[in-house]
Amino acid sequence: MTAPTPSHHPTWTLSYRERASHTSTGPLASYLLRLISIKKTNLCLSADVETTAELLQLAEEVGDSICILKTHCDVITDWSERTVKGLRDLARKKFFLVFEDRKFADIGGTVQKQYTSGHYRIAQWAEITNAHILPGPAIVTALHQAATKTIEKYNTTVHTEISASPPPSRGHNEDEDEEEVAVESPMEVEGSEEQRLSTPKGMDRKCSVVSISTTISTRTESISPRPQPDFHPDEAFNVDIATLLSRLGEPPYLRSLLLLAEMSSEGHLLTGEYTSKCVEIARSNREFVMGFIAQRSLNKEHEDNFLTMTPGCQLPPPGQEGKKLGDGLGQQYNTPRCIIYDKGCDIIIVGRGIVNAPNRKVEAERYRQEGWKAYEERVGVKRG
Repeated sequence: MTAPTPSHHPTWTLSYRERASHTSTGPLASYLLRLISIKKTNLCLSADVETTAELLQLAEEVGDSICILKTHCDVITDWSERTVKGLRDLARKKFFLVFEDRKFADIGGTVQKQYTSGHYRIAQWAEITNAHILPGPAIVTALHQAATKTIEKYNTTVHTEISASPPPSRGHNEDEDEEEVAVESPMEVEGSEEQRLSTPKGMDRKCSVVSISTTISTRTESISPRPQPDFHPDEAFNVDIATLLSRLGEPPYLRSLLLLAEMSSEGHLLTGEYTSKCVEIARSNREFVMGFIAQRSLNKEHEDNFLTMTPGCQLPPPGQEGKKLGDGLGQQYNTPRCIIYDKGCDIIIVGRGIVNAPNRKVEAERYRQEGWKAYEERVGVKRG
């Protein structure tokens, strides 16, 4: 195995925390890099399960060991708002981001609808998604536009309150009607009105005053880059992880895209010119493209600070180190050390190696430790 050399891009030897402050790093990528640094995990779990109960149970079991949970929402047979709420609650509790592995690959208008509407409405709950560039660079523009609209809608909240005051009393035996209703609406309306409603003349009915008040509140911190708390590298040894995570807080309500530059399956066609085109498109869309799904670091130019997330990671069973692994369906597996240390990638994506383990919590921790050890060796951290 070859150690990083001067010919490698600087991101090979910069720490995650240092890269979080890089000038070309977007606020969501910066948050993720700080999260990785605090939790000391570069592990993304591919949650390839088929029910909401399985998904939430898996996230509960391994959430402390991961930085990202990767989903396939269209595989979940009972996907609903309950799934989304449970997933988002666990993401906040365990501090991880959600990556929907949608692999968009259609014309702009179609991918915008697939991203924001339909049964899954991915843009509302997944911080990260991914796409092929087969349709050309317009697919990135289309998804970016859809993400921006989703963020703007989230940042504008309209609250309407309707209340009715009782009419003047005509006697001690008359009942008084009183009603107060509060609803939320996505419409952008501002102001209040007061209307006196009365019954037709001759009908013995009471009059009441109905007040309608609508308030718009706008959040702006998620549209603009959100300042992130920093910490000294030595502080991690003096302050517990829970305190550091509390300082970090929740992720900004932003969305980012990964481009599929390479795949881990045998004989895949995402090679050569296709991969180079991915990098070119990413450089033209740094504010939205976080990085790549690839088998090696693709950072080449000085300003490159893209994250590389790599699937096809599996550890041999204890005692069988060095054994070549595959699934018989073209999937080729690499170890965390090969992916992080040898190839300069940033995040390992593990699925069946953890999901099918007898003790998933223990196995996730084994992957976390191996991935982190490879990272520390790569950047030159001396282990005690």
